[in-house]
Amino acid sequence: MGAAKETLGEEQPWAEVSPDAARRLLIAAVEAFAERGYHATTTRDIAGRAGMSPAALYIHYKTKEELLHRISRLGHEKALAVLRTAADGGGTAAERLADAVRSFVRWHAGHHMTARVVQYELDALGPEHRTEIVALRRKSDAAVREIINDGVRAGEFDVPDVPGTTLAVLSLCIDVARWFNTAGHRTPDEVGALYADLVLRMVGAEPGVAGAGAGAGVAG
Repeated sequence: MGAAKETLGEEQPWAEVSPDAARRLLIAAVEAFAERGYHATTTRDIAGRAGMSPAALYIHYKTKEELLHRISRLGHEKALAVLRTAADGGGTAAERLADAVRSFVRWHAGHHMTARVVQYELDALGPEHRTEIVALRRKSDAAVREIINDGVRAGEFDVPDVPGTTLAVLSLCIDVARWFNTAGHRTPDEVGALYADLVLRMVGAEPGVAGAGAGAGVAG
């Protein structure tokens, strides 16, 4: 079964990657890795999807693992930026947590193929690249933990185990990439709103705070 196209909402996905041939190869790799898995995908598969010869791939990426690393690094940096923007924003802890979850889930749904590769192919990276990506993940963990700690100190949240709750929140959000389908009944915005409401309930925030549930549908 082919992977559904992403709902990126971008005029030119991966616009920061140049030249254009390198960008096309990266997009093709995301689609192939998401559909078949990293280990089952060959460089010939990637080049074919990009409309190039296998030899053309090596002009831009020395190995298949280098291509995965580029996808992983850029994807993690984008996801981290979403969380840091919320963590550093104004408002109460509940408002910032709702914003973080809404935005993080929306990114994982709208970029579900990229997110699937970024989040579930970590072990395919070499030791040096894996260490780099794990460090980025720790920064994402720190951003969410910071918000939850703020909420506990302010009396907004009732969270006995902040590290465990942080892990649960991130896991809930990340898993959206595994099941989200563009042909489904919910949009990325609706899933984000629903999950923000669920997370605020998880941390014991006052019902209805931050308007987290606005626009969340009920049908699956």
